[in-house]
Parts: sequence; structure tokens; C-alpha cells
Amino acid sequence: MDCASRHAAESRDADPRRAAAVEAALAALDLPTKVALLGGADMWSVGPVGAGSATGFGRLVLSDGPAGVRGENWTPEDPSIALPSPTAIGATWDTEAARAVGLLLAQEARRKGAHAVLAPTVNLHRTPYAGRHFEAYSEDSQLTGVLGAALVAGLQQGGVAATPKHYVANDAETDRFSVDVRADGRTLRELYLEPFERIVRTARPWLLMAAYNSVNGVTMSEHDVLNNGVLRGEWAFDGALVSDWTGARSTLGCVRGGLDLAMPGPDTVYGEHLVAAVREGRVAEETVDVLARRVLLLAARVGILDGAPPAVPGSALPTPLDGAATVRDLAARSFVLLRNEYAGGAVLPLGTGGSAESPDGAVRRIAVSGLHASAPRFGGGGSSQVFPEQVSTPLDALRAAVPAGTEVTYEPGPDPRSRLAPASDADGFRLTAVLHGLDDAELARAEQRDGSVRWMGSLPGGVSFADLGRVELVGEFTPRESGTHRLAVRGVGHFRLEAGNRVLYDAELQAESEDPAAAFLHPPQRTFMLDAEAGQAPLPVRLLHSVPAHGVGGLSGLVSFELGYGAPAVSEQELIERAARTAAEADCAVVFVGTTDETESEGVDRETLALPGSQDELVARVAQANPRTVVVVNAGAPVLMPWREDVAAVLLCWFPGQAGGEALADVLLGAVEPGGRLPTTWPDAEDDLPVRQVVPGSDGQLPYSEGPYIGYRAWKHAAGPEPAYWFGHGLGYTRWEYEFLNITALEAAADGDPYRSVARTTVRVRNIGPRAGREVVQLYLGPEGPDRRLASFAVVEAPAGGAVEAHLQVPLRVVQTWDDTHLTWHPCPGPQHFAVGRSAADIRLTAELELKLPA
Repeated sequence: MDCASRHAAESRDADPRRAAAVEAALAALDLPTKVALLGGADMWSVGPVGAGSATGFGRLVLSDGPAGVRGENWTPEDPSIALPSPTAIGATWDTEAARAVGLLLAQEARRKGAHAVLAPTVNLHRTPYAGRHFEAYSEDSQLTGVLGAALVAGLQQGGVAATPKHYVANDAETDRFSVDVRADGRTLRELYLEPFERIVRTARPWLLMAAYNSVNGVTMSEHDVLNNGVLRGEWAFDGALVSDWTGARSTLGCVRGGLDLAMPGPDTVYGEHLVAAVREGRVAEETVDVLARRVLLLAARVGILDGAPPAVPGSALPTPLDGAATVRDLAARSFVLLRNEYAGGAVLPLGTGGSAESPDGAVRRIAVSGLHASAPRFGGGGSSQVFPEQVSTPLDALRAAVPAGTEVTYEPGPDPRSRLAPASDADGFRLTAVLHGLDDAELARAEQRDGSVRWMGSLPGGVSFADLGRVELVGEFTPRESGTHRLAVRGVGHFRLEAGNRVLYDAELQAESEDPAAAFLHPPQRTFMLDAEAGQAPLPVRLLHSVPAHGVGGLSGLVSFELGYGAPAVSEQELIERAARTAAEADCAVVFVGTTDETESEGVDRETLALPGSQDELVARVAQANPRTVVVVNAGAPVLMPWREDVAAVLLCWFPGQAGGEALADVLLGAVEPGGRLPTTWPDAEDDLPVRQVVPGSDGQLPYSEGPYIGYRAWKHAAGPEPAYWFGHGLGYTRWEYEFLNITALEAAADGDPYRSVARTTVRVRNIGPRAGREVVQLYLGPEGPDRRLASFAVVEAPAGGAVEAHLQVPLRVVQTWDDTHLTWHPCPGPQHFAVGRSAADIRLTAELELKLPA
């Protein structure tokens, strides 16, 4: 079996001391110990192996981390800094912002004791129906690759391994474990492999994650051609390849595919299965050495292999980052102002235009509505979920930031969620989780922030999962109002719910999906009614959960269930009318809308792009009542906005992280400019979408039949209705004039490096507005139409009246196309068409130039 060993030399580190330490450690290991390196010891770690001996492989800890480092504990009792979602970082179009994210993730990883962070996610926004796009940057491979490389560089500058994922074509959630993506070579090379290639060649990550799905008939954890041939052979990747969790399915297949690390453990396809395969002659021990060498090198680079100098000396970043300030700045940079038109002027920032009630221009009463104002989605679910110590809500932040004398009123409007949220202190609950053993003895207690019990990898009090028999959520409920309250049980397994000395439920809840993660991320919920009066004595509440012996969804090492709560219901029409009446009495209205964790999350794709619930009606009624209505959209991916031309302003805040409320107040009141540009094209209607399919056919195949035309290129290829907002679109609080474009052709690198520049472009822009501002200068290559694509971009800033030059480098790869017949890259025929502008459809300057490209 030579498929992995033919690339063995590539796993040897450039530092001779580190390489020597790896070889010495490998030589000291027997076969079972080498194999032990290739699988998880538990949910989040590998090793230790040979501790205290010449081997000296310490415990290697991995952590989820696309929007914050959760560490080994999936619980709010172990808080983390919550960053803006990766789509928000994509909207910054700012490599320095992405690098700052990497540095902050490294700082958090060190604080949490993690050596590798499972980020960035560099899959593409092939279609907005994919439910996990908030965790990826963009529909464009260039923007994704550049930002991903910057984040990897920042993370590894902090001494923590980055893990670009999910390699490759994991661009939707439906049947993600079994779907077979069918794509031709050009589509794979020019789109889906492109971000990974750029990151591997330019940022050299120490770890990379294989996707669950198959590509052209072979699951990615076993894909010899893409893993060994392309990733290691062509791109010279010298790091380790880890499976997505439970993604390794075959011992021999994973060995053939060059998979170095199967997670989680302790039961994996390696272990005793691989030892037996070697002893039976089905796998050469030299092949095991190749895999083990790469895991040892990873340990050496992050500083847990005795005798090996780490890639980054020291235990902390040279200059610690202020996490709270960093995430606040990142959020504001990501906000995209889609529309800002009112009576021939602009409504934002608030307070700059007059009204009949406030002729001096001051806004003295702001009517805020929408549940997302008081309960925002600061982050997405699943692998990107973290638990911040505190979340800044837009409502509280706006009230704190407005000048004295300005009133901010609030009406929540209808709840867009179909499931009840976890019971909380604000609802009148005080809860404690009690862990019981198999003999029913009490093992530990944990005070709960809310009714969500979610532990993965470790349990409170150091309790072992093997000893856990049941978990009891106990406490009391003090009703805040009279009426029929709603209690809910959410989870998989047997539950008994008691409230006010009544048994409300005593039965089994079954998972509704075959996805092993669905039972954890999207379990079913059952709701029950409870009549209670305000002012009465607290009611005892008890939710008992018997932990399934086989784990949750077949996954061991985790517990997940919720006690949900809903206050006595008020009709949706009454809630909408209250918001409209309040808006009519205000100088301006701000409506917050967004998605929910039911409509946009890991594990499920979206059935519709419409906002859930009655949010569209809420916006329409408020806009009728007050023409100075601003809508803030709290979503990680495109949503439909049928009211977009009926409101004065639309501001997109993505999932903005823990400081999103403060950042929104900064932007709404004008202290900071909204700095973002769309990383994804937003449709006006679902029927207009040129690429829609996320559900595989009955044969399990998902054809990428659109070829290389996704995103803005697909819209131009379809030549149908215009989208609502093009890729790259975004307004600010000032205006820009594009003055000139200068292009210098450069000699292509003799070594054929595809990311060396073949042209240097200078663009001068002038700020012709009233205040300092930030502009994203975008360079596209190709004639007008679907073959014009993003080549480079730069962020510039200038004071009012000031001019600034943007310098953009054009890499060789963007003027090449993949030839499926000869399996090689060819230069695009010249001359090259250069187009500079503010979006894919707003081009301000053009030029043509013949470039000196290698044949």
C-alpha cells in the first residue's frame, strides 16, 4: 500500500531540530503506540502517548472555533469570547480583520488549553439554501481564500494550529454524511478547491479537515486522488489530515486516503483494527509510520513533543488583544448598509435629518420593535456555538448610547420561533442540574444559567460518562404574569416533566433525522400547558432525563436536552398593532428582524429564504406608520425582503458576536461607519435564484450541474431578473469618486507559483462626502458577463475630500483556467479586461492589457 508513503518526505519539517525530534519519537514507538496516535483518546483530544519516556507526546487538544474557541466543555459555565460569524468577517473584505480574528482565536485557544482550532470554514456559498453558510465566508473563491489564509496566518502566528475545513465540497447540510457531490474537474479546481489551494500554498496550515461527503464517488476521508494526489502531491501540504467528527468509516479506505487522525475516540476505525490489518499484511507498517509522523509533527509544532522546539516560541502572543474591543470593532466593520434613502436624503445615521416633531434634526423618540432587538442571534449553532460571558443586546446598547432626553421605546412584536426558548432567570426560573450515577446516587451538581443542559466531552464535577445514569434539572418557577404558561421538553431519550406537583410528560422522544448530529443540534420538542398566577408562591419544577446507554444519536460523550418556556400568549396581530402604534408616535422606527436557530443552523438546510413567522408583516405595518423606518437584519445568509423599497434604510448585521449590540448603536448613531460589503449576492425572489439544489437525488448524488457559475457569475450566466443586491454591494456614510486606474504587467514567476502577482494595479479614489470613510475597491477580470470574476480587492480609508490609492495585486491563478482534457492549467487568452468598481455590477473604471503569462 504505497498511496500514503509516496508523499512521506513532505511531512518532514523544515526545522532540522523539529524533524529530528519527530524521527526520534517515531523510532521509539511500537506498532500499537504508533496506531494510538492516529485516533482520538476522547471527544476532543489525542494522547498522551509515551509521557515521561523518550517519546514524550503530550495531550493534544482540539477545539471547535469558527466564531470563538469553545474548548472541551460545551457549556455556558465555561464562557468564551463570541466573535462575529465568519460570513460577517467575509463582509469586511479585510485581510487585517481576518488576521486579527486568527490572533484572537489563538489567544483564546491558549487560555482554554487547546492546541488546534477547527477553523476556518472555507466552503463556498453555492446557494443560499444551505443552512450553514453563516460559518463560511463567501460565494467567491478568491475572497474566501484570501481571508482564510489571513486567518490561518494569524492563528499560527499565535502558536496554535489552524484547521481549514471541510475539504472539499461540503456546501450543504442535507444528507451531508452520505451525499455524493458530482463535479467536473474545472468546477472543482476553479471554485471549490481554490480556497484550500491558496491557503495551503500561502499560509501552510498545520492541520486540515476532511469533509463528510463524497466527491465523484469517493468519501473525502478516503479520497486518494484529492488527498494524496492534489493536496499533498501538487500543493505540498505537509500537515496532518483529520476526519470530521465520526467521518472516518473504513480502516483500509482511510489509510489509502491518507487520513492521519480519526476523531473522536476512543473507538475509531484505526486502533485495534489497524493493528490487525498491519499484522495480517493488509497494510505496511511503513504506511502507519507516514501517518504517525504527520501527527507527531503537529504535536511538535504546537509544543507538546519532548525535544522538539515549537513553531512559535513562548506561551502567549507578543501583544495581547483586547477581546471585547476587537469583537466590537470587527462587528461594525462587517455591517452592510444596503439602503439609505429618505426624502431625497439619508435617514442614517440617526439624528442627521429633521422631522415635523424635531425640526432641529434631533431624534428625540426612537421606536424599536422586533424580538431580535432584545434577544439577538449573536452567533450560529452547531460547531460555531460558544457561550459568551455577556451578550450586548441592541436594545440595551441603544438606550445606553442615545443622548439624554432621547426616549427609546420597545415592542417585541410576534415571536418568529416555532419552538420555545430555554427557560431563564428572566422568565422566573432558578434551576440546578443534578447528575446521578447508574445506582442513582448523586454524583455532582451544576448551577444552570438557563434550561439548556448541554455537555460534550466532559461533565461537571469530573463525572465520567460511563458512570452517568440520569440527569435531573430541578428548581422553581415564579410566574411573572397570570395566565396559561407553556413548558417544553426538548431532546432525545426518556423524559419526565413535573411542574406544580403535576406530571406533564413521562415518555420517550425519538430523533427526527438519521444525521447523528441532529439529535444533539436539532432534537424534537414537546410543549405542555401550565396555568399559574403572578404573585403566587414559586412552583417546583423537575425534568428528569435518563441518559441513553448508546449516547445521543449514537454519539457517546455528550448530554443534550432543554426545558423550554413561553409566557402566556398574546395574538400576533395585537403585538404588531402595538409596534405600529408606538412607531407612529416616534421620530423614527427601528425594526429588528432575522432568522432563528430552526431556520438557519448546522445540520439542516433552509426550505425557504423568507423570514420566519410574521416578521414581514411587522415591517410593513411599522413602515406604514412611520416613513423613517430602519430595518436591521440579523441573519447569517440571504433572506427575502419584500418591503426593502418601502423602508428608509436596511442595515445587515449578520450574527455579530457578543458585542453586536454596542456595535449597532455605534453605527446607527453615526459614531462608526458601517464598513461591510456583501460577500454573497442577495436575491429579490426565490424563483429568481439561478442555483438552488441542495437535496441529492434518489441515487444519493448531488450534481453541480451549474459548473463554475455560482453566485454573481450564475446571475449573469442566467441573464434573468436582477438580484436585490449584487455581490460586493454596500453603502457608507460618505461618497466616493473613482479617479484613475493604472496597470503594470509583471513577469510571471519562474517557479510557476500560482499566487505570485502577474500585474500590479493602482486605483485612486476620492472621498467626496462630508465625513471620513472606508471604501472596498474591487478589481474584476474578464469581459462583461459570467466569466468576469473577482481578481483582487483592497480596503482604503480617507478623510472628507481626501484621495487615497488602492494597490491591488493580480495573482497568476485568476488568469488561468483548468483544462479537463490535459489535466493542467492554461492561461486565459488575452488581452485581459480589467474592471474596477464598488460591486460586481457597479463598475467605475475599465482597461485592457496584454499580460506576460506562462504557456
